Amino acid sequence: MHRIITFLFLLIWSVSITRSYAQQTGNNQPAQTLRGTVIDKASGHPMPDVTIMLRDMPGTGTTTDEKGQFVLSGIPVGRHNVEATFLGYEPGIFREVLVTSAKEVYLDISLKENVRELSEVVIRPQINKEQPLNKMAVTGARMLSVEEASRYAGGLDDPARLVSSFAGVAANLSSNGISIHGNAPHLLQWRMEDVEIPNPNHFADISILGGGVLSSLSSQVLGNSDFFTGAFPAEYGNAVSGVFDMKLRNGNNRKMENTLQAGILGLDIASEGPLSKKHQASYIFNYRYSTTGLLNRIYPGLDMGGTLDYQDLNFKLNFPTRKAGTFSVWGTSLIDKYEGDFEENPQEWEHTRDNFKSEAKQYMAAGGISHRYFFPNAATLKTTLAATYSGMNATEDSYAPDHTFTPFTYQKYNNTNLTLTSSYNRKFSARHTNQTGFTYTRMFYDMRLNLAPYETAPLNTLSKGKGQTDLISVYSSSSFGITNRLSVNAGLNSQVLTLNNHWTLEPRLGMKWTPTTRTSFALAYGLHSRMEKMDVYFVNSKSSGKESVNKNLDFTKAHHLMLTFGYKLSDNLLLKVEPYAQFLYDVPVIADSSYSVLNRREFYVEEALVNKGKGRNIGVDITLEKYLSRGLYYLITASVFDSRYKGGDGVWHNTRFNRRYILNTLIGKEWMLGKNRQNILSANAKFTLQGGERYSPLDTEASLAHPDKEAQYDETRAYSQQYPVMFIANFTVSYKINKKKVAHEFAIKALNVTGTKEYYGYHYNLKSGVMERNGNSIPISNISYKLEF
Repeated sequence: MHRIITFLFLLIWSVSITRSYAQQTGNNQPAQTLRGTVIDKASGHPMPDVTIMLRDMPGTGTTTDEKGQFVLSGIPVGRHNVEATFLGYEPGIFREVLVTSAKEVYLDISLKENVRELSEVVIRPQINKEQPLNKMAVTGARMLSVEEASRYAGGLDDPARLVSSFAGVAANLSSNGISIHGNAPHLLQWRMEDVEIPNPNHFADISILGGGVLSSLSSQVLGNSDFFTGAFPAEYGNAVSGVFDMKLRNGNNRKMENTLQAGILGLDIASEGPLSKKHQASYIFNYRYSTTGLLNRIYPGLDMGGTLDYQDLNFKLNFPTRKAGTFSVWGTSLIDKYEGDFEENPQEWEHTRDNFKSEAKQYMAAGGISHRYFFPNAATLKTTLAATYSGMNATEDSYAPDHTFTPFTYQKYNNTNLTLTSSYNRKFSARHTNQTGFTYTRMFYDMRLNLAPYETAPLNTLSKGKGQTDLISVYSSSSFGITNRLSVNAGLNSQVLTLNNHWTLEPRLGMKWTPTTRTSFALAYGLHSRMEKMDVYFVNSKSSGKESVNKNLDFTKAHHLMLTFGYKLSDNLLLKVEPYAQFLYDVPVIADSSYSVLNRREFYVEEALVNKGKGRNIGVDITLEKYLSRGLYYLITASVFDSRYKGGDGVWHNTRFNRRYILNTLIGKEWMLGKNRQNILSANAKFTLQGGERYSPLDTEASLAHPDKEAQYDETRAYSQQYPVMFIANFTVSYKINKKKVAHEFAIKALNVTGTKEYYGYHYNLKSGVMERNGNSIPISNISYKLEF
């Protein structure tokens, strides 16, 4: 509470200082430069002579140069609407672009060429938020802007948490794992700069496979990105639930800009600027260190309830050339250290596992060199050579009351992937564009997982493997503009895993029809597949003791079908209704058991698997979105769905993530303050009502008979019960002071202020002798100060 009072005092003080400053400077309102690049959406080529105007400032405009670049200087701070027009192309509008005093604003604008002559059809300007970046996507895709990531309540500057505001995505409290349409988080693919990367979250896969505590990807360096919830285009392989396709932005190639931020969750430093003004080369980087880790280093004896020590680094170097194209060097990495809060006094042990002491170190890195070359025939070749690495060293020991201990878990793995990906994009005409490419990934793995069956037993080897294998995929996708109102996208993806020579052939098809300027229909189908994590292929069967029992596992496959109906109620208000169906097959399951990888939450598998399982996710997503205008925006989403699976027992069950419904309301308001209205006060809220996760009934008798009193569940009725309904409220309040060439921002970001509990099954109470439901209320808050200069 004292932190909130201090923040409010600083907020009031800053407002008074700002008003005093405004009175002293009169009408000397801070201004900034707005610049960017305009490209043809189909070919990616820069477009010269495009007219750029500010709709809210008549007479303010310019045109792009031969490189498609434009510069507007002296733009007052605040929000502006930017319009790009060119004869024969649909106009593009960027609404409510935020201009601040400390940093130049850079826009990437893509324009779509008309299929028919302008005189033959009425063209409605395309709003930047309506379309994903990927030109082949017609449904199930959403463009995620960096500015939203920092503004939306519940985001915590974390893209993974932000997308839980979108229809069909379930929110978590302790984890930022992304569950789409009832699918498990580990079925999502993370991509950066066209390359699949390991889970980019701090403390990844500990509480839930596919999730973590906080993203290592900073909004300081991320560019606008695409998020797919189904039926994605042919260029995306090795994913069955969704794809998060992230891009790093280029640094400012004109002047140096810096950001310092300090908050409860960490300390950030970011910088960008020119490497060579003559050649327009630039750099950008962000480094973050956890506040808790810093305090533990300064005060080693400080009791903070365990240690969460993390740091991350993101960067991109961009090198345009005159004739050889554009080169870029990019990377992201993290280091995590965790040490559990171990109570040494046995009298204080209340539940099972209170006598466990755990430590873990995690590492993740991804980086590469990318090259883009524009051919004169409206074609683009993009090639990336990248390397990714993920590793973990973790131990867990079981302590007896006399302080002797027995090793319970030992895990060590190192996975390194070398990836070469290349795509050739050719715009043959306004009606036809094709993209063809391949991805070759060489995977090196070295892993070992030892786990004791119970506390006093010796360690058993559950998974052990060392070697290398390949995942190879090729694709081709074409977009056909039948008319200005009707377009068709068709493609094919194929991939093979050389570990066992299993392969797939996956057709993709999408159609979009716009009968009126306000109404649109889109339909997409795709067959998708995904391999398992490498440790699964080298499991030693717990029951038979046989090694590498899963080495011959096939891909999990899924048919996706999605329909989108969109209706513009006004220029700023959009309604979308998206019914969908997903049918999964060849899902790995345990024979004669209810187990399926579709419910996998743990970081390990103990038994032999067979590709005989199925899954079915059916539902409808509804979105009502008001784009930011006059300082107000809101986003209301509703998802009703049913998620089922068939295990090795041949019985259909609820999946673990079959919450049945998710309701979200996201709303925010901005006020321009100060004598010259140069400062911004922003208040944002998000409210979520959703069903709880599913769980299997507790087998009390078997649990009490277990040597460690470990909870045992009735798997014949798998996931037949449901945890209580969850109501989650998140808030964000910020105040930004814009002065000449510098900006200050104070912010409070709070998650789960309602104190909603999240449950993790049952555990045994050592003092009462009964099995109790294991649940925690996990509020998260961050109070921060940001300096931009």
